[in-house]
Amino acid sequence: MATIPGKDLLARFTAIVGDTNTLTPADDLTHYTHENRDMIIGNTPLVLKPDSTEEVAAILALANETKTAIVPQGGHTGHAAGGVPDESGSQIVLSMERMNRIREIDTAGRTMTVEAGVILQTIQEKAGTHDLLFPLSLAAEGSCQIGGNISTNAGGTGVLAYGNTRELVLGLEVVTPRGEIWNGLSKLKKDNTGYDLKDLFIGAEGTLGVVTAAVVKLFPKSKGKAAAWIGLATPAHALDLLNAALEKAGRTLTAFEFMPRIGVDAVFDHYPQIRIPLAARHDWQVLMEISSARSQQDAETELEALLGAALENGTIEDAAVSANETQRLSFWAIRETMPESQKRLGGSIKHDISVAAHRIPEFIERAAPIVETVCPGARPFPFGHMGDGNIHYNVSQPEGMAAEAFLAERERIQDGVHALVIEMDGSISAEHGIGRLKRDLLARTKDPAALAMMRTIKQALDPNGIMNPGKVV
Repeated sequence: MATIPGKDLLARFTAIVGDTNTLTPADDLTHYTHENRDMIIGNTPLVLKPDSTEEVAAILALANETKTAIVPQGGHTGHAAGGVPDESGSQIVLSMERMNRIREIDTAGRTMTVEAGVILQTIQEKAGTHDLLFPLSLAAEGSCQIGGNISTNAGGTGVLAYGNTRELVLGLEVVTPRGEIWNGLSKLKKDNTGYDLKDLFIGAEGTLGVVTAAVVKLFPKSKGKAAAWIGLATPAHALDLLNAALEKAGRTLTAFEFMPRIGVDAVFDHYPQIRIPLAARHDWQVLMEISSARSQQDAETELEALLGAALENGTIEDAAVSANETQRLSFWAIRETMPESQKRLGGSIKHDISVAAHRIPEFIERAAPIVETVCPGARPFPFGHMGDGNIHYNVSQPEGMAAEAFLAERERIQDGVHALVIEMDGSISAEHGIGRLKRDLLARTKDPAALAMMRTIKQALDPNGIMNPGKVV
């Protein structure tokens, strides 16, 4: 049973960062203790806000000595409750929000060294001032922190061209559970001197140590971007369009987002200020973007050629090409508003899954009857990143059904959907992580040998089990 830290111990932790950088239950701790959809509400006796790697090291050394559980927390935008303390009141929250400095920008080497608490959008904007690009992009970029992105191996809309967060990190600075500081802030693209330790911590969700800083890759900023909003009949047609675009555009294809009519209609019906790009409402729609290293005209010409061929062979039904930057951003506003618009349809049961990209149409076709069998009339709401196989397979409540009755079917619907994912050699977590919400599911679905290795690593690095207990493994 978890032991709640006493007053003397809490005072020792407080002394490391100072009273002004500590929060207690006398303060409003909602931001730190509530999962952002209020699915889990935790409890903590203390929130610590360190300002340096040395303070983080002192906190973890004391925690390891006293076997006190620590929950590292970034921008608190996750969807798997990975940064939420449990209900016992025994776990101390370690907020990285004050470690928010950009330590260095190396324009010649195209890298940026940043502390874990830097907001993702800040990194994007800082890179932009040097005519460079940091391509990690997701809906929460205005509030999520790079340390959290690294700890969850965040995906987002740029994975197709640039890869997950793992591919964007060259080096890390990490504090181990024993309070040791590992300075792995390398800028090298090649280093074969043994195990690649940084990969242990990327995606580990704070269970193996605390990421305090990182060296991230920057890229040349594109000279032109053109986007198209496209209407199609089926997911199979979307896949055909994706394959044609990959063949003809290659790495200049930087986004390919697919959406169902129910999702797009929800945006247009509930957000009248958002303009409808096409004259008709199509069963499936795609947001495709081309980025050119040469010019805006080059991006537009390549996109128009792709769409012309797709119209001619019947792959697509209609398309609108952005005429300017404002219109391009308006297309993205539709896509980014979609998760919020689903709330207007009532209760929602969500899945963040992946299958091989070429099997997405098959998955969507097979998943619908599984959901219908469990809850007749439930409305599948699948959307996401077709280029990397990531589907946000959300399900909205049937019309006329009470939300409470629908949400009571959550476990049965999720069991059915996840069983199909496993059957199709997919993943039950594509980009949101495991956290607390999917921990038991991981134990049921992960290869036993893989789980054994993960637990061995956890025991070796964190023998006292102080780092984010109850998450992942």
